[in-house]
Amino acid sequence: MTETKTNAMWGGRFAAGPDAIMEAINASIGFDKRLARQDIDGSRAHAAMLAATGILRDSDVEAIRKGLLTVLSEIEGGAFQFSTALEDIHMNVEARLKEIIGEPAGRLHTARSRNDQVATDFRLWVRDQCDAAIAGLEALMRALLAQAEAGADWVMPGFTHLQTAQPVTWGHHMMAYVEMLARDRGRFTDARARMNESPLGAAALAGTSFPIDRHMTASALGFDRPMANSLDAVSDRDFALEFLAAASICAMHLSRFAEELVIWSSAQFRFVRLSDRFTTGSSIMPQKKNPDAAELIRAKIGRIFGANVALMMVMKGLPLTYSKDMQEDKEQVFDAADNLMLALAAMDGMVRDMTANREALERAAGSGFSTATDLADWLVRVLGLPFREAHHVTGSLVAMAEGVGVDLPDLTLSQMQSVHAGITEDVFGVLGVHNSVASRMSYGGTAPAQVRAQIARWKEILA
Repeated sequence: MTETKTNAMWGGRFAAGPDAIMEAINASIGFDKRLARQDIDGSRAHAAMLAATGILRDSDVEAIRKGLLTVLSEIEGGAFQFSTALEDIHMNVEARLKEIIGEPAGRLHTARSRNDQVATDFRLWVRDQCDAAIAGLEALMRALLAQAEAGADWVMPGFTHLQTAQPVTWGHHMMAYVEMLARDRGRFTDARARMNESPLGAAALAGTSFPIDRHMTASALGFDRPMANSLDAVSDRDFALEFLAAASICAMHLSRFAEELVIWSSAQFRFVRLSDRFTTGSSIMPQKKNPDAAELIRAKIGRIFGANVALMMVMKGLPLTYSKDMQEDKEQVFDAADNLMLALAAMDGMVRDMTANREALERAAGSGFSTATDLADWLVRVLGLPFREAHHVTGSLVAMAEGVGVDLPDLTLSQMQSVHAGITEDVFGVLGVHNSVASRMSYGGTAPAQVRAQIARWKEILA
C-alpha cells in the first residue's frame, strides 16, 4: 500500500503522509507572523545586551542589528517569504537573517530560548493591544460626552425590566455608559501594569549560565522589570487571560448599548436615528433601515467571551513549564483583540452620528405613570405618611388613572382626594417629568445640574 493510500483518510491536503500532517499541526507561522515586529524588537534588545555584557563581539551584534532591520523592512513591505517548514516567526526571522549576514546570525540565540522569546513577543503584543483598547475607549467616551452635553436636560423614560420606571435625562443615560467604559479603561490599564514584566532571559525554563543583564533588556523593551521566576516567565499566560477578561466585560457593555440602539431605532420607539453609514437596507423591503452595525457589535461578545473560555481551557491542566498546548494561545487573543477594536470603532461612529429624537423621548418619559414615585415621595415628605402607606395610596391612584384612561397628572384633585383626603393642589407640582428629573439632585442623580457636573468632571479627566 502506498503512503498516499495509507493517508487517504486525511484527504488530499495531507497526501504527502505523516510528515505533512505533523508540519501542519506543528506550524504556527500562519498566525504568529503577526508578532514579527515584537520578535525583532526583542531580538535587537537581546543582541545589544549580549554586546554590552561581552558575550558577543560588537561586530557580530552590529551585523545582527542591521540584518534584523532589513528583515523587518521586508516583512513590513510584503516582500518576506514565510515558510511553514520553519514553524514559527522566530525561526523564519532567524533563517532569513542568516541568509543576509551569514554566520553571526547563529549567535543571536545565545542565552535565550524560543520559550522566553515567544513569551516576550506575545506579552509585548498584548501590551500594545491594551494601549489600543484604552485609546478606543477614550474616543468612545468622548463621543458619549458630546451626546450627554447636548441632551443634559432632555427627559426620557428610565426603565427597569424594560418597563417605564422613572423619568431620567438623555444626558444621564449617556453618562451611565461613560462610567461603564471608564471601568473597562481601568481594567485594561491595570492589566497592562501587571503584565509589564519581561520574560526575556528566562531561557528555556531555568535561566542561563551566561552573564546576561535582564534589567537591560527589560528597560530596552519598555518593561518595568524582569520577571522574578524563570519557570513562571516561560509558562505564564495570565497576561493574555486578563486581557481577554477585560475585553469580555468591555464587549458586554458594548453589547448592552447595542441592544438599546436596536430597540431605540425601531419604529415602535423612534428614540434615535442612526446614520446611513451604520445601517443597511433590505433586499426585498424598501422601507427598512436595519441597525446592522449595532447587531454585529451585540454578537461580538460571543467571539470575545469564547476566546477567554478557550484559553482558560488550554491553560487549566498544564504542569510547569512550557507545553506545546500553549501554541494555541495566540489565535484566540488575536481574534478577540481584532473584534474588540472593530466593535469599539463601530460604536464610536454610531454614537457620533446618531440623532436623538427629543420629542419622542419626552412623550415616552411621561407615559406609564413614570412619576408615581414622585407622588409617593410627596405624600411622605408633605403629608408625613409612612412610605408603605404612601406606596399603597399611589398604587390606588395609578389604578384609578389606568381605569379612566389618563396619566397621573391628568387626574383631578377631587379624584385624588377620594383616595386620600389630605392631598392638595401642590401635588401637581411634582407630577411633571421635568419637575421629576430636576428634583433628583442627589449625587449621581439624573437632575440636569448633576449630569452637567459629571460631564465637566469627565471632560477634565480625559483632557
